[in-house]
Amino acid sequence: MRLLDLQPIGSELALKWENGVEHFISLEAVRRACPCASCAGEMDIMGNLAKGPESKLTDASFQVKRLRPVGGYAVQILWQDGHNAGLYSHEYLHSIGEKTA
Repeated sequence: MRLLDLQPIGSELALKWENGVEHFISLEAVRRACPCASCAGEMDIMGNLAKGPESKLTDASFQVKRLRPVGGYAVQILWQDGHNAGLYSHEYLHSIGEKTA
């Protein structure tokens, strides 16, 4: 699935896909689905999920400061609260869009 366009519009992230499908995902849903190790966690060698401390999310946590493409497969979202560790693959964004459609 190829992503053609990605834009924050108001409180949503608008995505347009090559097949004509469009998703409008709330920025809150995108942020809460952050795939970084601190937010989503990562498995250690023993199979235990390790996560960073729970972050207090504020209004700034759901506002996009900048979108930075990563190759042709992902986007890094820089949030107004300074968080920027998550790389959202196009496939992952598509799955979020399908779940919230």
